[in-house]
Amino acid sequence: MAKRLYIVSSGAGGLDYISSEALKAINDSEVIVSYSKYARELEPILGDKELYTSGMTYEIDRCAKAIEYAKNGKTTSIISNGDANVYGMATLVVELIENQNLWDEIELISLPGVTSFLATASKVGAPVSQDFAIISLSDRLTDINIIDKRVKNALEADFILGIYNPKSKKRIKPYLNFIEALKNHDQKVAIIASHVGRAKESIHITNTTELIKYGYDHPNISMSTLLIIGNSNTKLISHNKVLTPRGYLNKYDIDGNLKK
Repeated sequence: MAKRLYIVSSGAGGLDYISSEALKAINDSEVIVSYSKYARELEPILGDKELYTSGMTYEIDRCAKAIEYAKNGKTTSIISNGDANVYGMATLVVELIENQNLWDEIELISLPGVTSFLATASKVGAPVSQDFAIISLSDRLTDINIIDKRVKNALEADFILGIYNPKSKKRIKPYLNFIEALKNHDQKVAIIASHVGRAKESIHITNTTELIKYGYDHPNISMSTLLIIGNSNTKLISHNKVLTPRGYLNKYDIDGNLKK
């Protein structure tokens, strides 16, 4: 068995959410492959390891390079922000290894991470204690009609909804369609979180009426923003916290006994 290739989930921004498992993998690695921004954030724990970085839209290049390092016998970590399986690098690494039939040459170890969705939820109370759906509005790799269908169906099914990659300067239509879909439903709690885990973290709790009012021009929403849209049970409670009750107190009294 050749040396390992780790897919390291670094968690929501910065160093606060990286797991001990991920730290061990980085320490074990001879080479680190990463998006340039994430490498800068992780610089304090990378030491003097060999480093290969590239910019946005060069995902295939990074994955191919990580596989090449591993094939050449170097234990390698490829960094994926958040969780590698949530719009991260895991899918592409696995796809390339399968395509090149490298399973007998490379020992692949994928490590989980704390997503910005989960990190945001932990900061605002308990907003996602019922069923939820995660949808990216980026139509770079997914047909916009499929995105629209998923948003519509998730809202109609009353899922709590996590929205990744809501909009950018050039990518407007998917977010506008999302806003139109919100108009067909009653007002719901909305959480706007940007740069979670980083120095300029910002979390704003509002409602879907405000999102609809601003349309594309909401000042707090960008490519670096995550949205959480509550379901019909989600509510704003004291101390500006958000709660989606699981249903315990509907069935049990405060002492834990079944209600009569």
